[in-house]
Amino acid sequence: MEIGATGLDEGRILIAGCGYVGAELARRLVGDGVEVTGLGRRAEAPLEAIDWIRGDLADRDSLTELATRGFDAAVFAASPSSPDETGYRRIFTEGLGNLIDALAAASPAPKRLLFTASTAVYGQTDGEWVDEDSPTKPPRYNGRILLQAERLLEAAPFTTSSLRLGGIYGPGRTRLIDQVRRGDASLDPGPPQFTNRIHRDDAAGALRHLLGVESPASVYLGVDSDPAARNEVTRFLAERLGVPCPAVADAPAPRRAGSKRCRNTRLLRSGYHFAYPSFREGYGEMIERL
Repeated sequence: MEIGATGLDEGRILIAGCGYVGAELARRLVGDGVEVTGLGRRAEAPLEAIDWIRGDLADRDSLTELATRGFDAAVFAASPSSPDETGYRRIFTEGLGNLIDALAAASPAPKRLLFTASTAVYGQTDGEWVDEDSPTKPPRYNGRILLQAERLLEAAPFTTSSLRLGGIYGPGRTRLIDQVRRGDASLDPGPPQFTNRIHRDDAAGALRHLLGVESPASVYLGVDSDPAARNEVTRFLAERLGVPCPAVADAPAPRRAGSKRCRNTRLLRSGYHFAYPSFREGYGEMIERL
């Protein structure tokens, strides 16, 4: 696998999980001239230009073909089939462990494995600034399971990196826009509730970029450059949509994701340039295309 200043020049890449982010990554890598193999539960490949292996990460026996292939690098971009604790464990601990074992048995084994984690591994709730070295004390099972998955990565017999993604938005994900447009949204009372996000294209772009970083760090925060208060985002959307600003709710919304401000400094210093450095560019473009 040759690595150039702008990423991969050639190579064989496995993408385990070709969903919202994985399929976009595959499309970009194919455009780079990279030989891409996708792995997933669906019967057919999401892109005609990629090779496809039908398999379930949680089913070790369905991954035996991987050992006969040999890849230069692999990306774990899978998501759980159900959002409960069982679904998370099935994909992020059982599934990741099975993938690591299957890749370790391949000849040659990949030089690196990238893993898509989440900012859910953090438990800060008071708007604190967070980076890759901040304490990880997740209050919910999803963050705890993802931390267990990252420990599996540390024990893998090849170079690994975890990209802790914020909330992913982009084409086809218009829930917040639709709520504001319909008048169903509201503003949170009380202290600011900070949120962290990344556009789908930047999530895929960051993974592509990290595949080409010569000596990647073990952890990166995959968020844009503006960890904004939820109310700020809502007001922006109302203004751009030309609808009345939502009223303040009677009670604060549940803070399932806490309230923290994540720094993307490490990712920026690695050389990545965001296509959508804040929600303004990303949501603004989405609104223009409505």
